[in-house]
Amino acid sequence: DHHRSLRSGSPEVIYCEGKTNAQNQGIVQSISRNGDNILATRAGINVFDAIQAVCPDSTYHETARIVVVKPRPVPKVGNIAIVCAGTSDIPVGEEAAVTAETLGNHVNRIYDVGVAGLHRILGACDDLFRANVAVVVAGMEGALASVVGGLVSCPVIGVPTSVGYGTSFGGLAALLSMLNSCASGVSVVNIDNGFGAGFQAGLINKTAAGLPKETTEGGDT
Repeated sequence: DHHRSLRSGSPEVIYCEGKTNAQNQGIVQSISRNGDNILATRAGINVFDAIQAVCPDSTYHETARIVVVKPRPVPKVGNIAIVCAGTSDIPVGEEAAVTAETLGNHVNRIYDVGVAGLHRILGACDDLFRANVAVVVAGMEGALASVVGGLVSCPVIGVPTSVGYGTSFGGLAALLSMLNSCASGVSVVNIDNGFGAGFQAGLINKTAAGLPKETTEGGDT
């Protein structure tokens, strides 16, 4: 969608998983003619190598599995808190964080604050209270989203992850737990969907920061 940047202020996002290297290269070459800071998500190192072969002006965020094509500095506004329960959840948290940062949002990472040690999230309350929106990333039973939702006054976006033992059913337990949260103001994206959460958080954050609608972002290819 070459028109998306005109409609929404940011170019189309490329979802790389399931595409061949040749397909990803062709999409990158096409979209990069019309924009900067192009996100290519779910990209392994082999995908990055293929993209860099046709567009050397690219950077790779390995933990997030995101390639940024033609990265350019952008002013960062507002405050998004990315909250991860455990170290195993960080790749999904980084996908959210890199997405939000690339699209012009200030991000504060609050990692390893799961409910198994409740004092950790309570110790981060000052950072949480400054956020315009909190993205909460958790696997296992996904309880952290409800805890954060009960502490803050800002919107909370729950991101269930596929981290956990057998009866977590690849993140289904965390998804259902977050969907059934009794804390007001908690919305939920799909399992492991850090990109979707980072994108949605950016929309909320920029609205809270008072930016006009035309500065917000586009969609996912």
